[in-house]
Amino acid sequence: MAQVTITIDGKTYRMACEEGQESHLEMLATRFDRYVGHLKSQFGEIGDLRLTVMAGIMVMDELAETNRQVTALEKELDTLRAQGDGTAQAQARSEQAMIGTLSELAGRLEGIASKLNARPSQQPAQ
Repeated sequence: MAQVTITIDGKTYRMACEEGQESHLEMLATRFDRYVGHLKSQFGEIGDLRLTVMAGIMVMDELAETNRQVTALEKELDTLRAQGDGTAQAQARSEQAMIGTLSELAGRLEGIASKLNARPSQQPAQ
């Protein structure tokens, strides 16, 4: 396990993390420290534990909102996929109808051509 030293509200903490995750943990600590700093600037010295709890609640609120947005986007994506499937099916039905119509017209044209070929040819009068 890797070891990382992070700083939250001016205090350093040594933390373990998986190899390769050091920079990620440092980035998370920096972001959390911003929450603590923001609360400290708004409320002053109200105690480390209270600041940490308030910052944790702010992070959880942000996470809940993000999860709500992800859920809404997943529903929208499902709707769009369903609409796309419906559109593809409608297009396939339309293409089949067009093929049927063209086949019918080709049959009629062949019938007309056969009738024309079966008529005795008339020579123009000279």
